[in-house]
Amino acid sequence: MKAAVVVFPGSNCDRDCKVAIERSAGARVEMVWHQETALPDDLDLIVLPGGFSYGDYLRCGAMAAQSPVMREVIKAADDGVAVVGICNGFQVLCEAGLLPGALLRNEKLKYICKPVVLDVVNSQTRFTAGFGEQRSAVMTVGNGEGNFFADEQTLDRIEGEGQVVFRYQDNPNGSARDIAGIMNAKGNVLGLMPHPDRSFDPDLGSEDGALLFRSIFASA
Repeated sequence: MKAAVVVFPGSNCDRDCKVAIERSAGARVEMVWHQETALPDDLDLIVLPGGFSYGDYLRCGAMAAQSPVMREVIKAADDGVAVVGICNGFQVLCEAGLLPGALLRNEKLKYICKPVVLDVVNSQTRFTAGFGEQRSAVMTVGNGEGNFFADEQTLDRIEGEGQVVFRYQDNPNGSARDIAGIMNAKGNVLGLMPHPDRSFDPDLGSEDGALLFRSIFASA
């Protein structure tokens, strides 16, 4: 089992993701600098980690979406490789056109960092199959621009097609319809604002994030 974590200037959760994947699923993880023009062969998972890529200048994730490696990430996603964007990584996926919608400033214009309880809205995905009968999960958010927005037509479509994967039980940032995580129509690209990489061990307050990583490799 093999994964790659993309490192952008300003990423600060890249090593968190590496450790979380290694300890949760026993996979081998390679770190890939954003200026690379090729990804490692035979990947089961690509992760775009949290942080402040390019200092969040312009728009969060907008500059990172133009990095050379993203051409290869998009190609891998088109080929069916699992891609997960966490927090800033979710923003990058939206800016790159791999996911619909956008992430705006939090409703109360404050940075939020705390554990949140999520509903596992769709348990029949390659990212959530390992949750089994568990219908809620605890993960940690840490963002200033985690307010998911899309027009009503887009929201109706992703709801109707089962693309909403996680939803906040107590919405911390004003996200439309309490959405915390969505996937693409093909079902292999997931973006979520809460951090599974900060919630994979009981010592961190929750091990629910480990279920996400295990689900991906179990389906690989």
